[in-house]
Amino acid sequence: MIAGGVIITIDGPAGTGKSSVARQLAKRLGLEFLDTGAMYRAAALLAIEDRIDPSRGEALAARIADADLHFEWSRQPPALMLGDRDASARLRDEAVDDIVSEVAAQAPVRRLMVSLQREIAARHPRLVSEGRDQGSVVFPEALVRFYLDASPRVRAQRRHDQLLIDGRDVPVEEIQRSIEERDRIDSTRTVGPLRVPDGAIRIDTDGLAQEEVVSKLDAEVRRRIPTERLDSTAAGGLAR
Repeated sequence: MIAGGVIITIDGPAGTGKSSVARQLAKRLGLEFLDTGAMYRAAALLAIEDRIDPSRGEALAARIADADLHFEWSRQPPALMLGDRDASARLRDEAVDDIVSEVAAQAPVRRLMVSLQREIAARHPRLVSEGRDQGSVVFPEALVRFYLDASPRVRAQRRHDQLLIDGRDVPVEEIQRSIEERDRIDSTRTVGPLRVPDGAIRIDTDGLAQEEVVSKLDAEVRRRIPTERLDSTAAGGLAR
């Protein structure tokens, strides 16, 4: 752990609302938010644009390194950049959805992403970081580690509702099959598999509104981290 740093991790399967919850929790606590899922989605976008087979891990990792994948921290929420290009708007494309799990399962890609995420934490040591392996692999020394869970049906319904907002009416049953397949890939990959981190606080979000989940996590953090450490502004970090 970086001196003066505060790292809080939120892991869990697809559709548990990790990104939204992590963003709101970071805002409440006065911390920055690291969306690692966006990083893997950006990798999938690069694979699509450059016509790289998502199973070619070494080629993908080399392309990611060349692309200068980083966040623009001056924006809220931070924008995912590929060089000078803001790729944020493309990360939820259906084509990205279709291959992101396979991209994320590639060992060379995951090794590179872990390195990038730790570099980000060195520059921004006061973070709420969400993903699949944040508390188990990337930041096992995090002060507080959470694991959000929900039933596949509830997660599918939430995703369905999100897609409707974007004008995409996909049957809930189809979304649920996709989520269950993604769970299988994420939990059985050889590098950084989805699992409950040691010492993590497990939260079942079935039946809970997003604000209720954020409040639960907020209360748990404040029980475990002294107020003066949360309020400290000593560890600022760099712009990028």
